[in-house]
Amino acid sequence: MEDVNEYSNMEKFTFKINTSKNQQDDGKMFIGGRSWETNKKDLTEYLSRFGEVIDCTIKTDPITGTLTVFGFVLFRDAACVDKVLELKEHKLDGKLIDPKRAKVYRQQQQQQQGGKGTMAGGRGG
Repeated sequence: MEDVNEYSNMEKFTFKINTSKNQQDDGKMFIGGRSWETNKKDLTEYLSRFGEVIDCTIKTDPITGTLTVFGFVLFRDAACVDKVLELKEHKLDGKLIDPKRAKVYRQQQQQQQGGKGTMAGGRGG
């Protein structure tokens, strides 16, 4: 099995998506471990088999400007996140990807950050 935690060394960077679009947070996923060959269209097409994807972002390194090995996806229906998580392995472009429910930070963290809600990928289980 391939190591899906290659992106773990990128924790020193903070990658967040603005959640102030009035979209349901439950439909958001962190997608880690993508292949360098996998683009936004490939990721969207793969995940669309689980439901309608309304947004997909592959993050860039703020220092180098290069694409990272992870991104975020927003499903129209939050139940699609559960469908993705039911499948134990996801392979795309010959590499295992690591989808997780996105963790949305609000209220207390907004006050600490002095801004609107943001979404970050998590390494949790």
